[in-house]
Amino acid sequence: MRERATESRWKLWVLLGADRRVLTALTLVVVFLTLVGLSQVVGTDLRSTMGSKDPIETLFQALLTAIITGVTLVVTLAQLVLSQELGAVGDQRDRMEGAMSFRHSVESVIESDVSPPDPASFLQSIVAAVGTNAAALADAVDSDSNDRLASFAAELESDAAAVSDDLEDAQFGTFSVLFASLNFNYAGKIYEARQLAADEATSDEGREVLDDLVETLTYFGPAREHVKTLYFQWELTNLSRVIAYAAVPALVVSIAMIVYGDSTSVILGTYFGVDSLVWLVAAATTVALVPFVLLLSYIVRIVTVAKRTLAIGPLVLRDTVRSGEESSDVE
Repeated sequence: MRERATESRWKLWVLLGADRRVLTALTLVVVFLTLVGLSQVVGTDLRSTMGSKDPIETLFQALLTAIITGVTLVVTLAQLVLSQELGAVGDQRDRMEGAMSFRHSVESVIESDVSPPDPASFLQSIVAAVGTNAAALADAVDSDSNDRLASFAAELESDAAAVSDDLEDAQFGTFSVLFASLNFNYAGKIYEARQLAADEATSDEGREVLDDLVETLTYFGPAREHVKTLYFQWELTNLSRVIAYAAVPALVVSIAMIVYGDSTSVILGTYFGVDSLVWLVAAATTVALVPFVLLLSYIVRIVTVAKRTLAIGPLVLRDTVRSGEESSDVE
């Protein structure tokens, strides 16, 4: 995926790969150190400034308002997630019938009586079937001597094996399942397989295998979209919970700084050459920002995944491929 997106490994780690709690902690450490560092770079004496102004009360009043607004927003998101689960019995039955119908269709292409129940194994079974189709295509190529077809079959078999390995130990509830599925650029593979099937140089046997391959790939798209939807609901529920937990200490600290922040006479001395009041204000501000940084960390990954999976099927939204060009490095 990094090669297709031409983005740095660090950028993808921040946007997708990093544990959201780790990313939140790192961001808060940077905020804390930046606030302390600015106090030394700017050179403003905070203790003296408080004699003529009230910067601490102004700051934490704004943060208090932002915390309450943010928690309200998260409650709204939680209600949105819950609304997807509510419905009449007829609606729930339609959902069940649709899910079972899709599973029966998948079972016909993976050649199994019962498809796996967990999301990672379910996606892995489809990817494994793609690998089987790729191996069959490679056998058909031996009689065709079609270099382009051989290259496509080898690349597809390699990609399917790599993604299947990534899904092997992935557990739903973590990002690993969806992250592994994002590495499988099925849209480009459908496009190239259809191109090869339309090529006059491809034999009838090769076209038959390519048709089977395209059919298998078309099941991967809806399956991944379903897993993505479940992951978004899971993640937004987790986000609501962690922000609810973080909001209480953030509110307490903000209120305490508004009520008692002007009592600078009890906060004396310096640590590492920095006024103890600066350390206190920087630490309190960092704690007050925890709910916002958590919201930012979770939402960044959700919107990044949503942007990368806007289209379903062989519809390419990137500029790496134009109609008529031969490339599969797209999603």
